[in-house]
Amino acid sequence: MATTIDELTVTYTEDGKDVVKELDKVVLTKGAWSTIIYRYQDWDRTKEVYGPDKYTIRRYQKRNGEYMQKSKFNISSADQARKVIAALENWIGDEE
Repeated sequence: MATTIDELTVTYTEDGKDVVKELDKVVLTKGAWSTIIYRYQDWDRTKEVYGPDKYTIRRYQKRNGEYMQKSKFNISSADQARKVIAALENWIGDEE
């Protein structure tokens, strides 16, 4: 288990191969409850290449000195990411 934000990752390795490869992460909030957005790729075993970029937002709670994942939201494509961005920009623009 991770004890610091820097140790948190979505990279997952099987048989020496990263089947989920983290490309980047941005910490959105820190504290007892932390939120991180990751950019990652999945390994396509049939084609033997990494697939398109995907994104996931993860919420972690730190208890007894260790971070535990409590929730996640996966953004499965660039198109879906653009729609999330457009909705947020629209809502935030309304507040100004």
